[in-house]
Amino acid sequence: MHPVLIELGRFDLPTYGILVALAVVAALWTVKLRADRAGLDGVRLVDLCLWVVIWALVGSKLTLILVELPRYLANPGDLVGVLRAGGVFLGGFLTALVAGVILVRRYRLEWLPTLDVIIPSLALAHAIGRVGCLMAGCCWGKACALPWAITYHDPRAAANVGTPLGVPLHPFPVYEGLFDLALYGLLARLYWRRPRPGVVFAAYLVLYGVGRFLLEFTRGDTARGFPLGGVLSTSQLISIGMVVAGGAMLGVVARAETAAPAKRPAGGRSPSR
Repeated sequence: MHPVLIELGRFDLPTYGILVALAVVAALWTVKLRADRAGLDGVRLVDLCLWVVIWALVGSKLTLILVELPRYLANPGDLVGVLRAGGVFLGGFLTALVAGVILVRRYRLEWLPTLDVIIPSLALAHAIGRVGCLMAGCCWGKACALPWAITYHDPRAAANVGTPLGVPLHPFPVYEGLFDLALYGLLARLYWRRPRPGVVFAAYLVLYGVGRFLLEFTRGDTARGFPLGGVLSTSQLISIGMVVAGGAMLGVVARAETAAPAKRPAGGRSPSR
């Protein structure tokens, strides 16, 4: 674990911030590559994605503050740690989705094909971002005695985000990072099979929702909130909503498939990497 990548006197360069920047660059590059190959306006989509990233970051931080509001009301100084932590991904995803739909209309794009182009790269960015979580010590797992358990030792992580030190834990960021990376490969491949518009996005909603719901049982921090008295976390409730929405979209697409032949997008077949 290395919360700080570079120390220059009083200036610290956090590892998490560097990896988030890398995740954004990787996502934008693969979005443009995929869009260009599909005959879409890659430059415009990259511009749209930059705005979506900004709103995603804002939404993830605000959601973190909301689910732990009593803590921040009691200790306002802890708000500094929010800038160093990843926030709540699903909160950021919802704000990014709203911003994306608004921007798609503003740029006069077709929103389902646009979401299909973007969504695989979101999974890629999330996989890279989880490496940042591991380095920062946030999003830690529950205590466990498995051979692959990890133990945090850096006191800066404990000071920044409350990471428990000296306790073997589930490596939740590793679990989800590997899951997101596999999801990226699956969605990128699915995209180049050229399904009807909306299928790739719907597949993400269902697959990520199911995966995140299950992985949440290994997570130990409280940054997701527990609105149902500790039964399910906020992230699990959102995951259920994602699965329902994705399943409904797939049902609509399936009915449209039987009513008319699929409209194939232009472009090559090779998936972006």
